[in-house]
Amino acid sequence: MTALLLIIVGGLCAVAYGIYTINDVMRRDAGTQRMQEIAGAIAEGAQAYLRRQYTTIAVVGILLFALLSYLLGIKVGIGFLIGAVLSGAAGFIGMNVSVRANVRTAQAATQSLSGGLDVAFKSGAVTGMLVAGLALLGVALYYTFLTRQLGLPPASRDVIDSLVALGFGASLISIFARLGGGIFTKGADVGGDLVGKVEAGIPEDDPRNPATIADNVGDNVGDCAGMAADLFETYAVTLVATMVLAAIFFSGQTDVGGRNILETMLIYPMAIGAACIVTSIIGTFFVTLGANQSIMGALYKGLIGSGLLSVAAIAAINIVLFGGFTTSFTTNTGVTFTSLSLFVCATIGLAITALIVVITEFYTGTTYRPVKSIARASVTGHGTNVIQGLAVSLESTALPALVIVAGIIATYSLAGLFGIAIAVTAMLALAGVIVALDAFGPVTDNAGGIAEMSGLPKEVRKSTDALDAVGNTTKAVTKGYAIGSAGLGALVLFAAYTSDLNYFTQNASATQYKYFQGVSVDFSLSNPYVVVGLMLGGLIPFLFGGIAMTAVGRAAGSVVEEVRRQFREKPGIMRGTDRPDYGRAVDMLTRAAIREMVVPSLLPVLSPVVLFFVISLIAGKGQGFAAVGAMLLGVIVTGLYVAVSMTSGGGAWDNAKKLIEDGHYGGKGSDAHKAAVTGDTVGDPYKDTAGPAVNPAIKITNIIALLLLAILAHS
Repeated sequence: MTALLLIIVGGLCAVAYGIYTINDVMRRDAGTQRMQEIAGAIAEGAQAYLRRQYTTIAVVGILLFALLSYLLGIKVGIGFLIGAVLSGAAGFIGMNVSVRANVRTAQAATQSLSGGLDVAFKSGAVTGMLVAGLALLGVALYYTFLTRQLGLPPASRDVIDSLVALGFGASLISIFARLGGGIFTKGADVGGDLVGKVEAGIPEDDPRNPATIADNVGDNVGDCAGMAADLFETYAVTLVATMVLAAIFFSGQTDVGGRNILETMLIYPMAIGAACIVTSIIGTFFVTLGANQSIMGALYKGLIGSGLLSVAAIAAINIVLFGGFTTSFTTNTGVTFTSLSLFVCATIGLAITALIVVITEFYTGTTYRPVKSIARASVTGHGTNVIQGLAVSLESTALPALVIVAGIIATYSLAGLFGIAIAVTAMLALAGVIVALDAFGPVTDNAGGIAEMSGLPKEVRKSTDALDAVGNTTKAVTKGYAIGSAGLGALVLFAAYTSDLNYFTQNASATQYKYFQGVSVDFSLSNPYVVVGLMLGGLIPFLFGGIAMTAVGRAAGSVVEEVRRQFREKPGIMRGTDRPDYGRAVDMLTRAAIREMVVPSLLPVLSPVVLFFVISLIAGKGQGFAAVGAMLLGVIVTGLYVAVSMTSGGGAWDNAKKLIEDGHYGGKGSDAHKAAVTGDTVGDPYKDTAGPAVNPAIKITNIIALLLLAILAHS
């Protein structure tokens, strides 16, 4: 019980840090009346969008709550509700801080670059710590309630199914938030750029563009609330999947050296999360601007500090929970490893995080070859820009895949599937500081927009542009991290699916798990239904991405028409004598995003269920389970490549445009700049809509498969 209390205290530390930091940020100067008016319009639009989005999700959520409660019991239904509510809360609170911090960042930038950095990062840290803290608290408190208050055995199906449902609740919010927010933000960005920059020749964030406020609103609902929901889900789902594996692998194991092995292994991933929340909070205080004025260097100091402290913290956890590094364990499947192996697996997880961050920055940073190659290709036209951008996006998949493959092999050789799960848990334990880096991006982007629209001096815009350029890279870097952790997290879910399936088939009788009696599952590639599952699973990310891109195109097209209409009917807008109707574009995009997000969101939810029952009807239940398992693997493999390709390629396109705008290859207004805007227009929905939304699509497919097993086991 003491360990669980300490874990809960770790989660509460994140909430306390969030409250303290919110108060600190809100005390800062909010700037001039004009700046506050613009920030107020952004905040109003963002809140209106999220209210409408959450209302839509709530309808679906209530139906699923009722269905899960009916099929699996009220405890499972409550787990689903906890996951959904906490995920939504993390995104909503974080976004509300961001839309109030943007104007304060702009005002702080009038004094110094370091002041702007301080406000922007702290506001991002609020979102980051709430994501990690609320996810850990949700899992730890509900686990404690089920096992201590209700007295359920830790490895019982009620406990496992309730935690899986909690992960599903987080997944539901995540896929809607990621997709809906992405459609909104890129519809505004692409539509506004096509008419404003290309046709009218006015700068980005020019107050004469009717889509400007919508663009700034989109940054928050897409990159702040969307990323928060995404990593909240990955964090919660990974914790749950690791605990499911622990329940299966160590069920029935009691005392070894005075310790209950089952309970210890269930607590271990939560303890890693709690310890790393504390180290992440400490790491935020390392973020200070040095003498070289490197903004990225300042942010990396916080990330590196958190990572190094986390290694020490995990070592301490091993000593406390396992009595050191020499304790030996054997899973129920016969895999033997030591507590040292688990520590090394966790350290490998942290190393994978560092490598993915470095690789993603290489492909998206303005100082490296990939971005420079796209900018150089822009000199010869729009087509060559697009060709080179696509080349970079495809190439960018190689190094992350190699890192993940190496991590899988290393951790599996050390501690089997449980070793992989611990590595992913350690990766996600740094989610607090990673989300802080991501939320830093929309805050600095909005700060630049406010500086432009309120007519602040050029020196201020220079500071906000420097912050925004780094924010663009941090958004790409954190998306790379989110994808890598999602891919490995989904692999853990796949392991949980196969282990759960094996458990049900082996323990089926006339009194329990009757549905699985006589079921034999063949996962070999010689089984045609496995190949069918692989192919259909591999299809999902491509089809999902295609639908998302089409949705952005439609939304952007409507914005283009609206901006053109306003320019045509109100010629005074361009002369500065007439005010654009900003609210029209915001409302139009809100309705479009809510409408467009529903169908693609259902694709990963329904696919495994439909596949199972169709194949079961054709060839029997065993083949149905085999096909679904193969589908999960297909989704993971192609989803990883699609997501990395889109996010890294899109980030490279965006920064190639920024590189040219900084005066290279002809600068603003040149033919190369126009070609770069075209490339950025393609890259925007790549990196901010379709690519990131593939993350929750991967995981929700896997978690639906786990829930399907639970429902069938109760039938």
